[in-house]
Amino acid sequence: MPPWLYWILLGLIAGTLAKFLVPGRDPSGCIVTIVLGIVGAFIGGWLGTRFGWGRVSAGAFDFRSIGLATLGAMVLLLLGRLLRRR
Repeated sequence: MPPWLYWILLGLIAGTLAKFLVPGRDPSGCIVTIVLGIVGAFIGGWLGTRFGWGRVSAGAFDFRSIGLATLGAMVLLLLGRLLRRR
């Protein structure tokens, strides 16, 4: 599978999980969910590297990569909601 397709699929999974786990209304569509997951993967990879939890790796799906990407997407989603309220 090409790396860009992996990132899109990981973004879709992580973004969907983040929207499911963070309570509240979020009326964005599929493209925004994918972008949320991809950016969340970068944030989750950075956090995981900083705290020694591992990193998000391209090329194979594993639960650590999905978990870190979802964590990063949740952080991004919460930050976006805080900024929207102000």
